[in-house]
Amino acid sequence: MRRVTGDIDRMQQSGVPYFSQWETPCMTLPVLAEGSQALLSDPLWRHSGATTIEEYARWAVNVCGMACLKMILAARGEIHPTLELARACTAYGGYVVNEIDASIKGLVYAPFVRFAADRFGLSAETMTGVETSAIPELLSKRRFFIASVNSGIRWPEREPPSKGGHLVLVTAACGETIRFHNPSGHDEASQADVTLPLAIFDRFFANRGISVDA
Repeated sequence: MRRVTGDIDRMQQSGVPYFSQWETPCMTLPVLAEGSQALLSDPLWRHSGATTIEEYARWAVNVCGMACLKMILAARGEIHPTLELARACTAYGGYVVNEIDASIKGLVYAPFVRFAADRFGLSAETMTGVETSAIPELLSKRRFFIASVNSGIRWPEREPPSKGGHLVLVTAACGETIRFHNPSGHDEASQADVTLPLAIFDRFFANRGISVDA
């Protein structure tokens, strides 16, 4: 698939601060190998806003959406601990916590939109049926798009088993190229200001997400 070099050159740096969903960004490969237990060895866990390391390990695997929100807020100069955002969003129904089996379901889009508007004055809208080719036009109307993709997008050369299930923050798209921050990238190249051809992004994209204007 052909890359448009000019598009990529113009889109190298977004200026949007990057945050991983882990407090130590290099934890992705250990989490993939060991599950959330790997996060019990994250030395920076307190920065998350968790009260215990166990709380951090339980939540961090579910907060890609909150990492996207954290990046949006950081772009306007506000830094909020990721788990503090998650707790506040949960109060709106953005996460559904089952205390019996300790499961966490979310991000639920509609409650998140209300939460983002009420707490931070963000104009946001749930989007479904979004064609990948329409993302550049969408970003001409709102600054950001939180896109549902398969988490395997960190390895774009591989074929994903399905679409969706993970959230990334799209910061630009033009021509045939898209740029995004991936909260669970495993190295620098797959974390901040990742650029891919739209055709490759399409293999991972579930055609839904949340458009946000900060």
